[in-house]
Amino acid sequence: MANLTHLWIHGNRQAGSIPPELFDLANLSLLSLTDSYLTGPIPPELGNLANLEDLHLNNTRVTGPIPPELGNLANLTHLWIHGNQLTGTIPPELGDLANLQGLYLRWNQLSGTIPSELGDLANLEGLGLDYNQLTGSLPATLLGLGNLTWFSFGNNAGLCAPNTAAFMTWLASIENTSGPTCP
Repeated sequence: MANLTHLWIHGNRQAGSIPPELFDLANLSLLSLTDSYLTGPIPPELGNLANLEDLHLNNTRVTGPIPPELGNLANLTHLWIHGNQLTGTIPPELGDLANLQGLYLRWNQLSGTIPSELGDLANLEGLGLDYNQLTGSLPATLLGLGNLTWFSFGNNAGLCAPNTAAFMTWLASIENTSGPTCP
């Protein structure tokens, strides 16, 4: 399977950890393990799949932190790891994903503040941060995300948008957005 480029294994009862054999699929551009019973952490070795463009691990049962090694996936356009039991903070290394168009981290148990490096994702069109335990104000660097058309950051432990003219104008320019404003 050395030439395999797309692997869709989703909507099934596959259980256990993410198989380490996947890390040998060097030509893989799409990996979807969505809607399965996978458990355990996201292996940092996924960050070695240099050709990966789409990584879908949403609605599984993976746990633990988001590996900072995912920031090595220079060709990644979509990172969907929502609907899991991920904990810890959002790694600033995700800001290195210059081609990223969709980042969905919603419906997890992530905590801490939003790293300012996410403002470097100039091609980002969708950003889902809602339904976590995130706190603090959104960083001002997000104002540079001019291609964003969908942004959801509500239902967190205290994450909010700064109540400034610049932030309110920026949020109003996003087609679909939801989340609270800081007091």
